[in-house]
Amino acid sequence: MTSVTLDKINKLFGSTHIIKDVDLTIGDGEFVVFVGPSGCGKSTLLRLIAGLESISGGRLSMGDATVNDLPPRERGVGMVFQSYALYPHMTVYDNMAFGLKLAKTDKQAVKERVLETARILQLEELLERKPKALSGGQRQRVAMGRAMAREPRILLFDEPLSNLDASLRVQMRNEIARLHHRLGSTMIYVTHDQVEAMTLADKIVVLRDGRVEQVGSPQTLYHRPATKFVAGFIGSPTMNFMPAELIANERQGCRVQVPGLGELALPQDASAQPGGARLSIGIRPEHLRLSDAHGDNSFEIVNVEFLGNEVYVYLEPKAGDILLIHRSETSENWKPGQRMALEPEIEHVHVFDGEDRALRHAEHRDVA
Repeated sequence: MTSVTLDKINKLFGSTHIIKDVDLTIGDGEFVVFVGPSGCGKSTLLRLIAGLESISGGRLSMGDATVNDLPPRERGVGMVFQSYALYPHMTVYDNMAFGLKLAKTDKQAVKERVLETARILQLEELLERKPKALSGGQRQRVAMGRAMAREPRILLFDEPLSNLDASLRVQMRNEIARLHHRLGSTMIYVTHDQVEAMTLADKIVVLRDGRVEQVGSPQTLYHRPATKFVAGFIGSPTMNFMPAELIANERQGCRVQVPGLGELALPQDASAQPGGARLSIGIRPEHLRLSDAHGDNSFEIVNVEFLGNEVYVYLEPKAGDILLIHRSETSENWKPGQRMALEPEIEHVHVFDGEDRALRHAEHRDVA
């Protein structure tokens, strides 16, 4: 196990700047997930850590050593790819032992490591099978075992579950989480699936256009997103956003005008914003309540999704230019075409300025 430090890391492919001044510290034994939309640079960043791509600028450290120029085999990392990349003519045992044999590891040591890894991953009864006789989940466990058998200091995962069906993804998420708790290894995991990020990570790194947008625990990113981008990316269903106009600043917060909802008194500090500033408010679906329509607070239900343990209600304002989602654990007799009023839980409303940065609560106004 070891820590990883990225100091002003940059990566250019020709004139295209992919990774831009990334600063990040990954602690010894942490499970860190890189998440973001396609093209944000998360897989490239993982490959820079693995040594599969050269660094254009900055310093990459593992423990106390700078590893910018070290080849992958000398970095002490094991990598699990999206494709299983198993040798079809080899048994499970031989696939897991392949890297050790290439490194000219003692034959007895190879056997001991493969058998111990197979025991941890519950592959002992599959060691004599060929990959074609395995399920997708079993093949992914073999790919993980091949990386683990080399006893790397750091395990890297590049979207390892994307080829599995939904039920297998849930099973493998639990397998990987259990593996981390058992080994205590430093693990870095790349995914575009924010559910995987939320359920696996000690710490999530949200990337956008090659830059770090926010770093924090799943709870921090969900409840205290730093930007509108993070607020919309983390959480399923996504956060509702509505335009707002700043009416006044007050000691305990601010007052804003929201089309369809009217005037709201919110606890955020908008003192740095000019009067009449255009803002955005964000409300998670579970923090939006429905009641009988009244006055201008009238939204039409366009769809109702019953999922068993919860219900999603999709609504449009009179203008019909945005779609809002209400999530409930109770099944009311909601139907498309009904008009309802929306009542946000004020303490859970987020406010974003014109540059999409979250405004702090007024009680934190004097905190540096």
